[in-house]
Amino acid sequence: MLPRVGRYSPRLHSSYIEISNYFRGRQAGLRTGLLTQIPKYRAFHKQSCLREQPHIHAEHRTFLERFKKAVEFPPATHNDFEVFLAQASSGQEAILHGYLGHRADLSKKLSFVRLTDPTMKHSVQLVSFAKSGDAFEKFRSIGANSPVAVRGKVQAKKAKGGETPEKSDAWEVHVEDVHPLNDFPNDILMTPETVFAPEQRYLQLRNESELRDALRFRAQVHNVCKEELEQCQPAFVEVETPLLFKSTPEGAREFLVPTRRRGLAYALPQSPQQYKQILMASGIPRYYQFARCFRDEDLRADRQPEFTQLDLEMSFATGEDVMKVVEGVICRLWSTLMNEPAPSGPFRRLSYEEAMSKYGSDKPDTRYGMQISRIDYLLPVDLVSKITPILKPYVEVFKIENNDNDPAAMTKFLTEFLDSPAGVPFNSNPDGAPGIFVYNAKKPLCGLQPFGFEAAEHIENALDPDHGDLIVIQAREAAPFTGGSTAIGDLRRALHTAAVSSGFKPAPTGFEFLWITDFPLFSPSSDTEPGQGGTAGISSTHHPFTAPKTAADVDKLLSDPTQAIADHYDLVVNGVELGGGSRRIHDAAVQEFILRDILQMRPERLADFEHLLDALRAGCPPHAGLALGFDRLVAIMLGKESVRDVIAFPKTGKGGEDAMVRAPSEMSEEALETYHLRLRGD
Repeated sequence: MLPRVGRYSPRLHSSYIEISNYFRGRQAGLRTGLLTQIPKYRAFHKQSCLREQPHIHAEHRTFLERFKKAVEFPPATHNDFEVFLAQASSGQEAILHGYLGHRADLSKKLSFVRLTDPTMKHSVQLVSFAKSGDAFEKFRSIGANSPVAVRGKVQAKKAKGGETPEKSDAWEVHVEDVHPLNDFPNDILMTPETVFAPEQRYLQLRNESELRDALRFRAQVHNVCKEELEQCQPAFVEVETPLLFKSTPEGAREFLVPTRRRGLAYALPQSPQQYKQILMASGIPRYYQFARCFRDEDLRADRQPEFTQLDLEMSFATGEDVMKVVEGVICRLWSTLMNEPAPSGPFRRLSYEEAMSKYGSDKPDTRYGMQISRIDYLLPVDLVSKITPILKPYVEVFKIENNDNDPAAMTKFLTEFLDSPAGVPFNSNPDGAPGIFVYNAKKPLCGLQPFGFEAAEHIENALDPDHGDLIVIQAREAAPFTGGSTAIGDLRRALHTAAVSSGFKPAPTGFEFLWITDFPLFSPSSDTEPGQGGTAGISSTHHPFTAPKTAADVDKLLSDPTQAIADHYDLVVNGVELGGGSRRIHDAAVQEFILRDILQMRPERLADFEHLLDALRAGCPPHAGLALGFDRLVAIMLGKESVRDVIAFPKTGKGGEDAMVRAPSEMSEEALETYHLRLRGD
C-alpha cells in the first residue's frame, strides 16, 4: 500500500522513483518491441543484446584472440623452399610458411623440427633456443602437423661426425619468432603408414605424397593436351557447354535435376555430344573441352558416376582426321611427361571382328599374345559334346606358355585358379565349362588323348606347345560377335591376370596403342541397359548419331541394318579403352530416319532430338569427333589400377557415395515440396 500524499519521507521518495522507473521501463520495452519488428532495428537490437552478455565474450575470448593473431600473420619472404635453400646465405633473415613435423627436444634449452613447405615437397630444419624467450615456449607448445609462420635467421648446418651435410640440406633456420596459424588435433594419428577412411579423404591426401603427385601430374597432362590442340592448324577452340541439359536417350541412365516448375527437370549430360554437334552447325571448325560428364551406372575401378573426358569435334573431317589428331596428342604426352619411348604413329589397327576372334575382346591387351583360334572343325563329336550342350557350336582355343616347362607347377596354378572366386564364373558358364589340358611330353599324345590322334596333331601344328604349357578350349554359340567380349576372351584375361599376380608369369611392360575399328552400327538391345528408347530390339552400338562407314553400309540401312558397319573407332591401350569416337550423321533426314524407322523411337522420344535435327537441317557440314576418358588416361600413364587414385574426391563403390560430405543426402520435406516431389509409397 502506497503512503499518503503530502507527507515526505525517504521511503516515499524511493517509492516514487520505483514507480517512475517501472513505467519508463515498460514504455521503453514497448518501443523496443515495436522497433524490433523492423529488420534494421532487429539486427541492431540483436547485436546490442550480445554486447550486453559478457559471459558470451568470456566463453569465446580465447579462440577469438588466437584467431586474431592468425589473421595478421607475416607474409613469407620465400615461397619456394628449393630455391630458398639453393640461394641461402649465413645470417639471412627469412619468414617461412609451412607445416611443423615431429619435434625433437635435445634438452630443456634446445629443440629441432622439420618445417615442410606448403607444397609438402621440400623441408628445412628449424632450431629453437631457450634464449629466444617467449618464442621458444611458443615453439614448444605447437603440435606436429600444425601450420605456422616462422621468422628466423639462416645458419649453416654443423657437420656431424666429420660428415658434410648434403648441399640441398646444408642450411637450417634459427627461430626468432613463430606464429601458430591453426592447431592439428592430438586425437588424429598421422604416420606414413596411416590409411584414412574415405570420410577423411583430405587427411589421406595430406598424408600420401603419391596422391598429391598424381593430382599435380593430372594438371600437367591437362596442360600438354591443351597446348597440343591449340597448336594444331587450324587450332581447336575451347568451348564450355552447359551442364543443365535435357533428358535424351543416348544409352546410359541419367541424373535428373528437379526444378521448382512443377513436373519439369533438367538432366546432367552423359556427354556434350549433342552440343558439340550443334557447334559444328554453328561455324566453330574445331572444338575441344575438358568436359564433366554424368552417368548413373554401377561403379567399377575405371568408372565413376561423374568423370572428365577430353572431348573434341572437327568439321569437314573424317574419322581418319580425328585419329591423326589424337595420335598427335598421345605422342606429345608420352614424349613430354613419360620416361617411356613415345609411341610412333600411325597406331596399329584391328577391326572389331578381328579383335573379337583373336583376343575375345574389343579392348584387348595384345602385349602377352595368347591369341585365340577356332578348332571346332578339328574336334571329335564326342569331345565337343562333353564340353558344351550346344549342338553345333564354335569351339576356340588358346595357349598359356609355361616358362619353367614344369607340368606339375602349371597344374597347381590351374587348380588354385579354378578354386578361387575368379574361376567361379567360368565353371558355371551355361555354354559349358572350359576344357583345359596341360601339355606333357611324358604322357600319351602329350596329354591330349581326348582330342584324338588327328586333332592332337593339328593342335600341335597350330599352337606349337612346349612341355608344361596350358591349352584351353571353350565353346560358344555359332553366331556373329556382339558385345564387348566372349567367354574365352574373359578367361584369357583372367588366367593371365592370375598368373601375373601369383608370380607364375612376368607382368607385361610398355604401352601398345591400337585402334579398334569397323564396329557393327547396331547391336541387339539388352534388357539390363536403357538403350536409346527404341522398340526395334536393336540399339546403336556407339550412339544413335554415328554414321555408316561406306556407301554400301548406307544401302544396308534399307536392306538389313544389322549388317551395316559404323564409322566408329576406339582407342585402346594395354586392355583399357581410352576413348571412342565416330564420324557423325550430318544430314537431318538420315538422322531422323535412323531414330524413327530403324530404332523405332516413339514420337515423344523423337521430339527430344528436335533441337539437333533443326541444327543439322541448317546446312551442317560433315563432322567427326572423339572423347578420351581423361581420368583413365592419367591412371594409365601413372600405372594406377583405379581412377580413384587420380581424382581428388572420388565417389566410393557403395552406391556412388561421397562418404566425406555424406552425399547423396536425404531430401527434406521442405525440398520435396519445393520441387513438387513425392516419394513413392507416401
